[in-house]
Amino acid sequence: MIEQILSFLTGIIVDTISATGYVGIALLMAIESACIPLPSEIIMPFAGYLVSQGEMNLFLVATAGAIGCNIGSAIAYFVGMYGGRAFVERWGRYVLVGTHELDIAERFFRRWGSVTVFIGRLLPVIRTFIAFPAGMARMPQFKFHLYTFVGSWLWCYALAYIGKVLGDRWHSDPRMRELLHQFDAVIVAVLLLGVAWYVWSHLKALRARSAER
Repeated sequence: MIEQILSFLTGIIVDTISATGYVGIALLMAIESACIPLPSEIIMPFAGYLVSQGEMNLFLVATAGAIGCNIGSAIAYFVGMYGGRAFVERWGRYVLVGTHELDIAERFFRRWGSVTVFIGRLLPVIRTFIAFPAGMARMPQFKFHLYTFVGSWLWCYALAYIGKVLGDRWHSDPRMRELLHQFDAVIVAVLLLGVAWYVWSHLKALRARSAER
């Protein structure tokens, strides 16, 4: 089941970027930044692989990803501004987002203030939910979008660069191809366990909260 979900998501990402290019990257990253679980850790490395094939430009790939992050984050920002915690508590379970994730993002925001939006964009998990507390705190939108863009650009560039390097070495270094083939089963197992743990822990927490009500 989990393997099918992972394969399905990967297929959507690959097909979208292959068909629509930079627009597809922006669209997928907007979805991820709107707190819908679509992993940027797959989106951007695949875009980087296309850079290694000469089909895309690394700078433009990172820029498209950052623009998408701003679009999706704007949605989450306004949800936080007008809906607040009540919205997350009521509807978050449908995208596996609970109050636990929001609590973490809020703690970061309370401790570091507006710069949390920049720092949070460089941290896995936190980056997806940081727009909620920013909206709830009514952070100035210009500063919010500036920090979101810069932090997201660095994140997208780093992931795309990793994809580019792997793509370059895949064709130029036979040892890289052999190494990846040897560890195929391990890589798949780690991915599946990670996804399974994420889904299980979120569903368990949501069921526990529902039972308390």
